[in-house]
Amino acid sequence: MTSYEAKEIVLKAQILAGGRGKGIFNSGLKGGVHLTKDPKIVEQLAKQMIGYNLSTKQTPKDGVTVKKVMVAEALNISRETYFAILMDRACNGPVMVGSPQGGVDIEEVAVTSPELIFKEEIDIFEGIKDHQASQMAKNLGFKGPLQQQAADQIKKLYNLFLKIDATQVEVNPFGETPEGQVVCFDAKINFDDNAEFRQKEIFAMDDKSENEPIENEAAKYDLKYIGLDGNIACFVNGAGLAMATCDIISLNGGKPANFLDLGGGVKEAQVYQAFKLLTADPK
Repeated sequence: MTSYEAKEIVLKAQILAGGRGKGIFNSGLKGGVHLTKDPKIVEQLAKQMIGYNLSTKQTPKDGVTVKKVMVAEALNISRETYFAILMDRACNGPVMVGSPQGGVDIEEVAVTSPELIFKEEIDIFEGIKDHQASQMAKNLGFKGPLQQQAADQIKKLYNLFLKIDATQVEVNPFGETPEGQVVCFDAKINFDDNAEFRQKEIFAMDDKSENEPIENEAAKYDLKYIGLDGNIACFVNGAGLAMATCDIISLNGGKPANFLDLGGGVKEAQVYQAFKLLTADPK
C-alpha cells in the first residue's frame, strides 16, 4: 500500500458498531466507509475521521470517537450474499442463517423479503455436514465451482466458530469477485464472555476504550453494568431478573438508567462497589 499499487483503496473507521457505511461524523463527513482511486486524498479522508465521533444506528446518540482507520486494498465484488452462524438457545445449538441478498441490513431483508432468509440448524455433537454446507451455498446463489468454494468456506467458518468460542460469526458481504473467488469481505464476531479462561489471547485484545468509564470500573469487580438512557436505577442479583426488571419498568412508563447484574456468587465488597457505581451516576 505504501507504493499505492492498489487500483482502489478503502478506508474504514474502526469502531465496535455496525452501520458504519451509513453513519455520519460530527466533522460533517458522511459515511464511515469510503472508496477512492486517488491515493492523494486518503490522508484528507482519514483526518476527517480520526478524532471525530461517528454516529450510526448502533451507537449512542453522540456517536463513538474514531481512533483508528483501516486503509486497505479494495476488492471488486460481483455479487453479495449474507451468511452467519449464531448460537440459538431455542435450538440448543448453532444455526446457520443465509440470504442471497447481502451487503444490506439483514433485518430489512427479513421484513421485506422473508422468503430470502434461509436457516439450518447444526447438531452441536455431530457438527456441520457436507450436504448442509453445500445446500446453504446453493441457497445463497453460488453455482458450479463457486458452490463448492462457498461450501468449503462455510465449513471453515463453522470450525472457527467452535474454536474461538463464538456466539456469532457474521459475514456480510459473503460474496464473489469477478475473477471467480468466494471471499469473506467483512465480518463481525461476538465471543462468549464465559469462555474467557479458554480464549485469553482473544480477550487480551479487547479494546475497552469505547466503553463508558463506569462500565470499565464495574468490570474490575466482576460486575455486569450497562448504561441506559433512563433515570431509574436497577440493582439486581441475576441477569434474568435484571432484564425482567428493566422490562417491567419500561412497560409501566419508566425508563431504566442501567442494567446491573451482581451475579450469583456476589460478595460484600462487590455489593459495596455496586452501590458506589450507582450513586456516582448523575442520572
